[in-house]
Amino acid sequence: MTKKLKILILGGDGIGPEVTAEAVQTLRVVADLGGHDFRFEEKPIGGVAIKAKGSPLPDETIQAALGSDAVLLGAVGSNEFNALPPSQRPEAGLLKIRAELGGFANLRPSFAWPGLTGNSPLRPEVVEGADILFVRELLGGLYFGRPREWDKDNNAAWNTMRYTRDEVTRVARVAFELARKRRKRVTSVDKANVLEVSQLWRATVTELAQQYPDVQLEHQYVDAMAMHLMNVPKNFDVVLTENLFGDILSDEAGVITGSLGMLPSATLGGKVNLYEPVHGSAPDIAGKGIANPLGAVLTAAMLLRYSAGLEEEAAAVEAAVKQVIADGARTADLARGDKSVKVLSTQEVGGQVRNVLAARTPAHAAR
Repeated sequence: MTKKLKILILGGDGIGPEVTAEAVQTLRVVADLGGHDFRFEEKPIGGVAIKAKGSPLPDETIQAALGSDAVLLGAVGSNEFNALPPSQRPEAGLLKIRAELGGFANLRPSFAWPGLTGNSPLRPEVVEGADILFVRELLGGLYFGRPREWDKDNNAAWNTMRYTRDEVTRVARVAFELARKRRKRVTSVDKANVLEVSQLWRATVTELAQQYPDVQLEHQYVDAMAMHLMNVPKNFDVVLTENLFGDILSDEAGVITGSLGMLPSATLGGKVNLYEPVHGSAPDIAGKGIANPLGAVLTAAMLLRYSAGLEEEAAAVEAAVKQVIADGARTADLARGDKSVKVLSTQEVGGQVRNVLAARTPAHAAR
């Protein structure tokens, strides 16, 4: 069935526009091969928006996002704005668009790609076979809780971690539903031995689990979970977390893939789904053509799966990424200084993915 999709592109800062361009070109190949109608519009966000419009998230960008079927974002952040208050920095644009779109469930898969297990600082036998899906609550906790303030006059600052029962229930339900399609295990992460918010979290998740008798639930304290991710990552299937814990743990899980540049994400549950690779803007390598585009390309695959409903095409993109890795395609982060490895540019790696797709590689799951 032909799909029609209006996709807003927010390249953002640093390497964001470079990797997003590769993701967009991948989506164009998918559209051409399948006869789909994907239409793209671009708007500013982050530091580029501050320079052009005086705001990290201009109203025109918000309206364009709300009028789209999906939003594909690159990255935000630039050191030149570090002196500004947090509410005026590029990162404020990212937090605001998340709030405007209303997506509360952030999906972050972390997968040990065959051919890259040697890139991990962990032993290959530790990471081989690891396949974790983080479900991170995205609209609550310390990032959005009130009150929050930096009182410079009194050399004090505070943030508020706050959740309601309904907020926990809705994101936990996403985790349980996804676990049913995977290996039927949910690990809920909290700090219930110290934090009242975590006690509410644990009680709510435990109660909801009764509706999913086919899914095994376990609880882990966040500090223990950080250790277990490095020691026994294969023990975990779906990992459910609040906002801050999920941010930290899913980044830590980048060692499973061998690079943060391999991590995609999708934010679901709101008015419009938001897709962005996990890596940041990496201003130190921006403009050099050496950024890893595969996280962004895999993010495009998640867009195909969750917003376009094109599972076969999403699997084909993932299979193409698997193929180019198996064929030895490496950007600088994946080569890890090995002089025997030919380091390819952002565009070359993205082009190899598209070549596999254009050769009509059979759509099959990459895992």
